[in-house]
Amino acid sequence: MTDSVKTLKQWIENSDNIVFFGGAGVSTESGIPDFRSVDGLYNLKYDYPPETIISHTFFMRDPEEFYRFYKDKMIYTDAKPNACHIKLAQLEAEGKLKAVITQNIDGLHQLAGSREVMELHGTIHKNRCMHCGKKYELDYIVNSDGVPKCSCSGTVKPEVVLYEEGLDDTTVRKSVEYIRNADVLIIGGTSLTVYPAAGLLEYYRGNKLVLINKSPTPYDSDADLLIAEKIGEVFSQL
Repeated sequence: MTDSVKTLKQWIENSDNIVFFGGAGVSTESGIPDFRSVDGLYNLKYDYPPETIISHTFFMRDPEEFYRFYKDKMIYTDAKPNACHIKLAQLEAEGKLKAVITQNIDGLHQLAGSREVMELHGTIHKNRCMHCGKKYELDYIVNSDGVPKCSCSGTVKPEVVLYEEGLDDTTVRKSVEYIRNADVLIIGGTSLTVYPAAGLLEYYRGNKLVLINKSPTPYDSDADLLIAEKIGEVFSQL
């Protein structure tokens, strides 16, 4: 165990007001790839970049192509929680962790047992008819051919925040409050370049800002503790 991980472990042991803010790197260790990583296979299958396909405009214009990408690249029903998810749920159960704030949409934090999860970008597990508002589970989306349709014939849309759409006001407000009041703020698996989510860090007022990410972030100089390791490996030692 490195000195940095030892320090983090000590901070966790001495705090009962921890907040975790996580990004795609938390899920990649569960086998869910970052959809922004454009690989050769992607280039062969799609005519548009990911940011275009998962925009509100594209969804409205070509829902069939949207869902082809969405089902292929953004839904992983076999994914399981990893060491990070599991440890965070344990810390919450122990009364140490107040909330998980995540940019991920996969629901793995809840699957691991976390209860207070702020899903900034929504979730694949909630879907709603754009016409009548009827709700649908993920299984309905997965098992639908092409564009999922409601019993009223309306198009069913995932409650995922697409490009050009705003974040949920209540989720943002609660996230700000958790971050502002936190003693220890742990940030992991995120490049901190996706806004407005990354901007929430500006509300932290404490002196135990922990950054766990393999690559540099714009906030590295602000960190009180910087750990350039895989997040799952770090949490497996805590």
